[in-house]
Amino acid sequence: MATLILVRHGRSTANTAGVLAGRTPGVHLDERGAAQAAGLPARLAGVPLAAVVSSPLERCRETLQPLLDARPGLTVETDGRIGECDYGDWSGRKLGELADEPLMEVVQQHPSAAAFPGGESMRAMQARAVDAVRDWNARVEQEHGDGAVYAMCSHGDIIKSLVADALGMHLDLFQRIHVEPCSVTAIRYTRTRPFLLRLGDTGDFNSLVPRVSGEEERSEESGRAVVGGGAGAP
Repeated sequence: MATLILVRHGRSTANTAGVLAGRTPGVHLDERGAAQAAGLPARLAGVPLAAVVSSPLERCRETLQPLLDARPGLTVETDGRIGECDYGDWSGRKLGELADEPLMEVVQQHPSAAAFPGGESMRAMQARAVDAVRDWNARVEQEHGDGAVYAMCSHGDIIKSLVADALGMHLDLFQRIHVEPCSVTAIRYTRTRPFLLRLGDTGDFNSLVPRVSGEEERSEESGRAVVGGGAGAP
């Protein structure tokens, strides 16, 4: 079957502002995010892509544009099923203030029971994304043959939920997974099981360097996952 390359969008203006953008329109890549996107063609230069699929949101389309510019003839198709989680009333709010919401503990510890007010549940988010991947796997294999590779540009929580599905992990464990902006995750699907080949690969190991005293605590050091994926390494 197909090999899927999942690209999280580059760093956005909402990421750096500490805002949970969700499906809010008009959220674009910031300067660093644009630079991350510009580096994507070189990182994938040796990979033949049979298809490219994008979330409808601007930050994903902007992330893919340099790749499309570097490969004339390659087009992108949009699939709303890999669009950002609908955070409902949480959309556009500061992550710092959301940390005190009672629902946040459920999102962190029992996400399969979490449903955002005015939005969708995390179970529904995962189900639609998994359905999209299954459909695209079949389409890509039918049109391009067994072993074809294709790319999807999506969002942190979507990618984490797809990785959890590929690993056979319950959704309640998906907050243990972290993917940085413009990171590449690769999953090879076969008839009997998926294989996770890469996870959150950026080629940059700065986020692994121990903090200097006085630096802001990283989310994973606090034991909490960043809803929406966060801004990545400083």
